[in-house]
Amino acid sequence: EIIHKKNKVIFYVVESIKTKSYMLRLKKKNTALYTEMQAKQKRAVEKHIYLYIKRDHSINDTVFVAQHDFKATNDGDLPFRKGDKLKILQENGEWWLAKSLLTGQEGFIPCNYVVRADTMEVEKWFFKDLSRRETERLLLAPGNKPGAFLIRESETSKGSFSLSIRDYVPEQGDVVKHYKIRSLDKGGYYISPSTTFPSLQELVRYYSRTADGLCQRLYAPCKPKAPQQPWAHDEWEIPRETLKMAKKLGAGQFGEVWMGYYKNTKKVAIKTLKEGTMAPEAFLQEANLMKQLQHDRLVRLHAVVTKEPILIVTEFMVNGCLLDFLKTDEGKKLKLNKLIDMSAQIAEGMAYIERKNYIHRDLRAANILVNETLHCKIADFGLARIIETEYTAQEGAKFPIKWTAPEAINYGTFSIKSDIWSFGILLTEVVTYGRIPYPGMTNPEVIRSLDKSYRMPCPENCPNELYEIMMMCWRQKPEDRPTFEFLQNTLNDFFIATEGQYEMHP
Repeated sequence: EIIHKKNKVIFYVVESIKTKSYMLRLKKKNTALYTEMQAKQKRAVEKHIYLYIKRDHSINDTVFVAQHDFKATNDGDLPFRKGDKLKILQENGEWWLAKSLLTGQEGFIPCNYVVRADTMEVEKWFFKDLSRRETERLLLAPGNKPGAFLIRESETSKGSFSLSIRDYVPEQGDVVKHYKIRSLDKGGYYISPSTTFPSLQELVRYYSRTADGLCQRLYAPCKPKAPQQPWAHDEWEIPRETLKMAKKLGAGQFGEVWMGYYKNTKKVAIKTLKEGTMAPEAFLQEANLMKQLQHDRLVRLHAVVTKEPILIVTEFMVNGCLLDFLKTDEGKKLKLNKLIDMSAQIAEGMAYIERKNYIHRDLRAANILVNETLHCKIADFGLARIIETEYTAQEGAKFPIKWTAPEAINYGTFSIKSDIWSFGILLTEVVTYGRIPYPGMTNPEVIRSLDKSYRMPCPENCPNELYEIMMMCWRQKPEDRPTFEFLQNTLNDFFIATEGQYEMHP
């Protein structure tokens, strides 16, 4: 019912007696299905309200362009193809109500799949909010070749732009060169003062035909990261039937990991936990905390099935865990600068966990996942705390002794500083392409040696500067160990002293 009162519009949602009776019975029998049905009702009501507002009120006429294909996963979603034009009817969080200018259909779309048609963002080579470090990671990712390029906004000079190009130097391998794009007082741009352009598009067209002093001719726009489709807020505790297991990826002492599909369309990773591993109530309480931790360097927790056997649904990472990836042909080819960059990414994710006053408790290469562009994300944060009885020193192999700080082994004292210790061990895994820490030593030998202040020697081919960082992580007193913020900055700047900020203009 819609009632007009002065300058207000009041919406009343009327539920039939039959529907109400069904929902009450469902609430008692199947909580997860009841929650999903409630969410569907809410989305349907919201859509009708938005459509009413659209009909009777003026709406922003800005046109958006789809940057990626989108398949509908829920009733009310609006599917579209890359290049389709859409009009936004209502902006609301990560899901917007939109109308397709091609089909006239209306529905919800993920906001990170579209950009405004009247901005530079429609250009494949323009990346709006990208740091210098992230630019290099993207351009050096698999799928790009020398001549791959992008233009981004300058981090230091607002309103200025930088051109970044992937190059190949025999003595260094693949590198990224950065050129400052300068603005003319009366409009226009240039890299070299002798050659100016009325627009960035003209600049790109020119240097696509000839290098004219640049390290490479502009060959192709940098391949972007695949967007992470937002997960609907109301789909947290989900029915088991909505998940389909497709391929077993691995197994551990607590369960298995599968690649699968949610509602037959969205590819996800599904972690199964053996019955009795943890209490469902404790799990749900901790999972609700874990859900709040959202960062580009953390694996996104999407949903859970809380009836045993418990299922955890997360984003899918195509290259699997870092430990296994380092042992593949592709992983073995990674050079030291890339290994240190991956370590910096992990430190960045842990710095976020540090700021949130959270603890990981099981930080090691097996719990780091790698995507198609070789970006690293931290997985299983917080899970160790709620696995009942398994994480005790008496359980022997089930307890990750070789990654655990002495105070956690001896007294069960876990903190962000014990995570720092584990990060130092993880660095040895990375720089040795997945070697087991303390090679040749048993767990009891490691415990006895640590009590005598023993530390792992510097791994082969590991720079002394990196070993010094490891030794900082392994200081006996937890309070003497560095912060993850310090480690992130130190690893990000590891090679920076030898780099110029920009190439000289041609």
